[in-house]
Amino acid sequence: MDVSLPTTTGQKMHNIFLYGTLKKGQPNYHKMTDPKLGKAVFQGTGQTVDKYPLVIAEKANIPFLLNIPGIGHHIVGEIYLVDDQMLQFLDGFECCPDMYQRTVKRIEILNWKDRDESPEERTAGATMECFVYSTTSYRPEWLSLPHLDCYDSFGTHGLCYDHHLDT
Repeated sequence: MDVSLPTTTGQKMHNIFLYGTLKKGQPNYHKMTDPKLGKAVFQGTGQTVDKYPLVIAEKANIPFLLNIPGIGHHIVGEIYLVDDQMLQFLDGFECCPDMYQRTVKRIEILNWKDRDESPEERTAGATMECFVYSTTSYRPEWLSLPHLDCYDSFGTHGLCYDHHLDT
């Protein structure tokens, strides 16, 4: 499956994998449901095929997926289909390309919302390509921070995301 899919309206839709504050139940999820920012359709849950370090860092307790394949965990997150407008918003929100880079990663499907749509490609265990925001710019001490497999701002780590400090 391709990361970007054409639609009948000529606008492309893009597969994106979210692992941080934009997931359901997290502090910035409301942005994914704001029609003024574009269209985002929840598809299911998945995890990265490769392992990556996912850490919480900075004053605002921001989740960072460090683009260092092979260390850390398979990161669990949510898969969305987003339109060009939402993708453009997300690039700005994620300060891409300065803070995060949007790259294509292989995602293993854990649970799919609509199994009738394409059963051979969208069943548990199948893989697909998605855009993922990760960073290659990080402080060396971040590698010694605890590596998470699934981000939750309200988790037992006590490091709640603070959007007031996220600048």
